[in-house]
Amino acid sequence: MKKINIVLAIMATVIIAGCKQQASEPSALDVIMTRTSIRSFTGDPVSRENLETILKAGMAAPTAMNNQPWRFVVVTDKEKISSTFGSGPRSGAFTTAGAVIVVCGQTDQRNMFWYEDCSAAAENILLATHALGLGAVWTAGYPAMERIEPIQTALNIPENVTPLCIIPIGVPAENPEPKDKWKPENIHWEKW
Repeated sequence: MKKINIVLAIMATVIIAGCKQQASEPSALDVIMTRTSIRSFTGDPVSRENLETILKAGMAAPTAMNNQPWRFVVVTDKEKISSTFGSGPRSGAFTTAGAVIVVCGQTDQRNMFWYEDCSAAAENILLATHALGLGAVWTAGYPAMERIEPIQTALNIPENVTPLCIIPIGVPAENPEPKDKWKPENIHWEKW
């Protein structure tokens, strides 16, 4: 009987500890519903460990026929960030970002769904960044070739790889409220 009580006490301790750990971590739905676009950062660097975690999340995205056409260029050098992304009307987020991830797709015939696959990877990157307590914003690239070509040249991206979007990442210097985008009028049940 004493052994059973000890085993039960140990099991209860493990279960309680597991519940406490889970309660402190945000759920996937919390991360999705509270993610916001962050355009102002403290300028602090983003650790290599966090960047690799974020990139692993990007590569965990669904992909048509498992082609995995995504390719990523990560820029952490402040001067390179400034010279590559620091000009133009919407460059403010880049001036204080700790890192920039350029989400690209290999665009050969085998990867006809590269745009969709890389969009899913970019969303995973945004969600993972938020889950780690960092901030990010999706900035447009494709199909605006006038935005893509200078980046492709500056980062030496091959011709058969197209930048989809540019994501500045960093420690948030702002804390905007999440937008409520729920619009039941956009939903059609069973038929239009």
